[in-house]
Amino acid sequence: MIKIGIIGGAGYTAGELLRILVHHPEAEIVFVNSASNAGNKLSDVHTDLFGETDLIFTDTLPLNDIDALFLCSAHGDSRKFLEANAVPPRVKIIDLSTDYRDESDGFVYGLPELNKSRIVSATKIANPGCFATAIQLALLPLAANGLLKNEVHINAITGSTGAGVKPSATSHFSWRNNNISAYKIFEHQHLIEITQSLRQLQKGFDKALNFIPVRGDFTRGIFATAYTECDLSLEEVQKIYAEFYKDAAFTFISDKNIDLKQVVNTNKAILHPEKHGNKILILSVIDNLLKGASGQAVQNMNLMFGLPEKTGLDLKSVGF
Repeated sequence: MIKIGIIGGAGYTAGELLRILVHHPEAEIVFVNSASNAGNKLSDVHTDLFGETDLIFTDTLPLNDIDALFLCSAHGDSRKFLEANAVPPRVKIIDLSTDYRDESDGFVYGLPELNKSRIVSATKIANPGCFATAIQLALLPLAANGLLKNEVHINAITGSTGAGVKPSATSHFSWRNNNISAYKIFEHQHLIEITQSLRQLQKGFDKALNFIPVRGDFTRGIFATAYTECDLSLEEVQKIYAEFYKDAAFTFISDKNIDLKQVVNTNKAILHPEKHGNKILILSVIDNLLKGASGQAVQNMNLMFGLPEKTGLDLKSVGF
C-alpha cells in the first residue's frame, strides 16, 4: 500500500483527491493536514465523504510515515512549505499548484501524454493546470509534427470550481448563475506552461496563443476550442492524433461532435478535430477537477509507483 499525506486538505482539489484515494485499492491515507480544520472530521468539510471515512484533519506532519505527499495548498504556498519542512528524500511529491510547473528544483511537469517516461522515474511532479491540460492535449500532436506555423486561437469555458473553494465576487452563486464572462484575456497564467510544452515538441515555436478564458455558469468541466491554419486534410490530421495518443490511458479521439457531460466526473479527455477551409479546429473536453487536477495527480502517482495508470480512476461520467 502507498501511504499518503495531503497538505491543504479543505479545498476542492483536496476533496476530489480524497474521493479518489479513499477507494484506491493501493493507497492508504495516513494524514490530511489542515491548520484551520484540525480536529474536525473530513466528512464535516467534504460532506459527500460521510459514511466513506472517519479520518480526522490534523495540524501535525508525520512525514516519516508516508510514501507520497500531495500538496493541495494555494499557489505560492507549496514552495513555502517545502522550504520550511524537511520532506524525507524517499517520499515522492506531487504538487497541484503553479509553483514548480517551470520544472525548477528537480520537478517534472506531470502531463502523462507528454512526459510519461520521465514521470515513471521522477520523485517530484508538478501537476499541470486545468486549462493547460485541455489546451495542450488539443495542440500537442500538431506541435509534434511541426504544424504550429501560425497563430493559434483558443477559447475555453470553465466551471466555477476552477476558481477554488473560497467565495469571491465572480464565483458566488448569485453572480455566477445564469451568467458568463471573460477574464485574463490573452494573459492567463497557464499560457506559460502551454508554451513550454509546445516548444518541447516543436523547437523554436514562437507563434501567438490567443487565449480567451471564460467563466461558465456550471460547476465543473472545461470545454475548449482551438484553431489554426493547416494545409493537411482532416483524414491526415485524424491519423496524426490517433498515432500520438495511441498509448494514452485517458485521452481519446472522437470522429463525432463532443460535449462536456461525456467527461464530467471522469479522468478522460476527449478530442474532436474538424477541418474548415484552411483551418483545423480541435474541440477538447475534460473535468477540471479530475483530468485537470486531482485525477491527473493520482494518474501521476500510479506511474511513479509502477501501477497501471487507471488504478483507482475507473470513474463514471454523469451522463444526465
